[in-house]
Amino acid sequence: MRYPSIQQLQLFLLLAEELHFGRAARRAFMAQPTFSRHITALEERLGVAVVDRTTRRVVLSTAGEALVGRARTVVEAAEELRREAESQANAAAGRIVIGSFEAITSMDPIPAVLEELRENFPQVEVDVVRMGFDSGPAVLRGEVDAAFLFLPVPDGVQTLALAGGPRCVAMADGHPLASRDAVTLADLADEPRIGWSEQVPKVFRDFWSAGPRPDGTPVRFSPHAIVDYESALPLIAMGQGIQLPPDTTRWLYPRRGVSYVDVTDLEPWTAALGWLPSRRDEPLVAALRQAAQRVLRRGRRPSEGP
Repeated sequence: MRYPSIQQLQLFLLLAEELHFGRAARRAFMAQPTFSRHITALEERLGVAVVDRTTRRVVLSTAGEALVGRARTVVEAAEELRREAESQANAAAGRIVIGSFEAITSMDPIPAVLEELRENFPQVEVDVVRMGFDSGPAVLRGEVDAAFLFLPVPDGVQTLALAGGPRCVAMADGHPLASRDAVTLADLADEPRIGWSEQVPKVFRDFWSAGPRPDGTPVRFSPHAIVDYESALPLIAMGQGIQLPPDTTRWLYPRRGVSYVDVTDLEPWTAALGWLPSRRDEPLVAALRQAAQRVLRRGRRPSEGP
């Protein structure tokens, strides 16, 4: 048995209302012979007669009467599906503002995510805005629709992990440890970290400064108050302190006077897409999330945070 088409069911419902082939055909803007052929095709697909042809007037068969309610349910569901799809297609248009933590949008797989979004939603204007270490709070404040950022983020931001990897230390070229292939946190125990602005969430400052130390004592900070990595680079080059960024910083931020050395016992970094849970299913945010998930499915399984 083949399934009936939605059009056949719609015509059947018209016939059930009119109980007259001519009137039902006119309502369908269709010639009566064509209308009749559709009803016959419906009966063939269902394997049962829906019209009693033994009388001179149009009467639904017992099976036809039993199927009217089911047919109406299917037609209404199909119409609801069409309306929802149309709504989503119309809604997934306009402008989406996406935050970019520093140069994170240059890191795989984020360029592929943005390309996937543009290909599937060409009517959406994608505006990528560079942000600093306060990217998590910017999402909470609603300054962007979503953001590519590094974990951890403040409570209230939902995330989809995209990539991860090891971290390193950024230090002045003249530092005694700069010539090593790798160091440990113990080697860096007395090294001051470049100071953070209070705008940067504590959960972020603690993770990226590797504080507190393994023995529970706090790390030392320089007297600065940076909000982005670009501001830290000249301070690092002058020997004012160190930073513990992702290893990808080597090629994203090569600077004269700054050396990058592997740190073997640092917690790895995780890049993610973040958004407000209340905006999760907004058409543009949902379109971005779906683009990210499609890209990840081509590689590994994504995991959403709370």
